[in-house]
Amino acid sequence: MAASTLQVTCLLACTAACLLGNGRSAPDASGLPLAIRVPLRQGARPSPPPPLPHAVAAAAASRRRRGAAARSVSFVDMVDNLRGKSGQGYYVEMAVGSPPQKLNILVDTGSSNFAVGAAAHPFLRRYYRRSLSSSYRDQGRSVYVPYTQGRWEGELGTDLVSVPHGPNASLRANIAAITQSDRFFINGSNWEGILGLAYADIARPDETLEPFFDSLVRQTPVPNLFSLQLCGAGFTQNYSLGSATVGGSMIIGGVDPSLYVGELWYTPIRREWYYEVIIVRIEVNGQDLNMDCKEYNYDKSIVDSGTTNLRLPRKVFQAAVKAIEAASSTEQFPSGFWLGEQLVCWQAGTTPWHIFPVISLYLMSENHNQSFRISILPQQYLRPVEDVASAQEDCYKFAVSQSSTGTVMGAVIMEGFYVVFDREKKRIGFAVSTCHVHDEFRTASVEGPFHGVDLEDCGYNIPQTDESTLMTIAYIMAGICALFMLPLCLMVCQWRFARCLHPHGDFADDISLLK
Repeated sequence: MAASTLQVTCLLACTAACLLGNGRSAPDASGLPLAIRVPLRQGARPSPPPPLPHAVAAAAASRRRRGAAARSVSFVDMVDNLRGKSGQGYYVEMAVGSPPQKLNILVDTGSSNFAVGAAAHPFLRRYYRRSLSSSYRDQGRSVYVPYTQGRWEGELGTDLVSVPHGPNASLRANIAAITQSDRFFINGSNWEGILGLAYADIARPDETLEPFFDSLVRQTPVPNLFSLQLCGAGFTQNYSLGSATVGGSMIIGGVDPSLYVGELWYTPIRREWYYEVIIVRIEVNGQDLNMDCKEYNYDKSIVDSGTTNLRLPRKVFQAAVKAIEAASSTEQFPSGFWLGEQLVCWQAGTTPWHIFPVISLYLMSENHNQSFRISILPQQYLRPVEDVASAQEDCYKFAVSQSSTGTVMGAVIMEGFYVVFDREKKRIGFAVSTCHVHDEFRTASVEGPFHGVDLEDCGYNIPQTDESTLMTIAYIMAGICALFMLPLCLMVCQWRFARCLHPHGDFADDISLLK
């Protein structure tokens, strides 16, 4: 009976782990692999990316005027409030405590904890000193957050928080003071904490911990939505960025029409934990990958600013790489490049963008029988790596990678678009960003509608194992154990019976038993 109970217990534990396990990588910290220098083929003469076409610039100016007239709230102070480095995330300045301590905080739509470094660390220029804040309140609880790679742990409390280049409001928010970490902070990234903007379902230690944005909406008049314009290499402001190489805008509480062109297309938020959406089709250079649409969403598809790459499930990644490799076959690249292990470099200003295909993702629209398409340029999925490039070379890393936790539309995807997280209406909007990088032949685009049938069925449903099913499994396992135990019990009974019949016999039979 003890053996039976142990096996049932193990089965239940494994089932729970399968249902609950959901690893996520820590913010990317790219290494410096050896670069492959690819000579430009004869006759290819790409031009350097021009400024936005006149028509696009005019449309942007028109939207800027309409936005200024229509809005009752000004978002001017929030424009260009993000900074960062390629592959190391985007951060916003926040003020924590009384008196305010200013810290740079990574903007992450793929987690839900607001956590800041609260102890000295080799990679932190500054950190949150709770003892210097008169408004800090300790909650007497600890928190531990593991990632696929890396972890941090700390102590929970609350303090007054504001965003200097955000809404004119201060709130009391939950803060995790990070006291220990491993492979979480990134050397030279210039941020000292993380702002999780997702839902309470994935907050640590549990869903009772109110995330920052929920607290902001509850305590202030700020509407329940925010929007992000991540500019990547398209960030070309006239003033110095200091050590930052990319920038953008986080508009808290609204949508700024000056930051996008064309129409906003919305896809429903499938479930309020991560920002989960449904992808119904993927194309490479207009050619459908022809896979079951459930494969694209296995086991979920999310929009995550805290991840750098476009991450795809294994089967989808293999099909996509095969198609991209075939489309760019005029140049030969080592297999390590497609795995993100090697870089490729060209002479500065001669990157042959035209040989690389456009990747198109089709997202289910608010009408569940329609979809819209966002087209992703190679200027997005080939990520520049400045640390190894010189003034004479441009080096890139392939920013599409394999995932074991579903599709992740990371920063390299978002950098082409203005993305609206409309939590109030449970939807995410996409429009072409005014700062996306493009060339004279192609630009990023958001187009639709495209018609389909029952597109909602493309979403992946995690098998639910209810209590009755678990009990059935337990009884089956108990029966199997009983079948195995019965012969052994018969053998023992037979032996005991023989000993009773021959109490003074030869004991040589003992060695025939399993020891």
